[in-house]
Amino acid sequence: MRLWSLHPKYLDSKGLVAVWREGLLARAVITGKTKGYKNHPQLIRFKNQKEPLLFLDTYLNYIYLEAMNRGYNFNHKKIGKLHTKKQLNVTQGQIIYEQKHLLRKLKYRDIDQYQKLKQVNLPLLNPIFKIIPGDIEPWEKLKTEK
Repeated sequence: MRLWSLHPKYLDSKGLVAVWREGLLARAVITGKTKGYKNHPQLIRFKNQKEPLLFLDTYLNYIYLEAMNRGYNFNHKKIGKLHTKKQLNVTQGQIIYEQKHLLRKLKYRDIDQYQKLKQVNLPLLNPIFKIIPGDIEPWEKLKTEK
């Protein structure tokens, strides 16, 4: 499961579809509709909120909006109608890590998206997040470069 902090505009088609599916899986975990993934580290920042479902639905709504912008047909009825204007913190180190991680994927899957993201100094975030100083988030499972 990967719930990207990066703005969904940087994702290739496979990445956008995957984050939508994985976000819906995260939603099933938070609502108690699945037994797996209960302790998945990608869920920590949502589960730590008073209203985790509200924050996750807001996150997914931004994924949905990007999908609509690209002409995809994601089912908006799968997420809640309520959204928040509040933001979750994410560290600059986490953003840099995610950018490098996504670049490794894009290099093989979508060279055009790779070239675009490679030119970005500090990527935009999914609007549910705001950047704060700091290293990679403690919940991140680090992947080493191959």
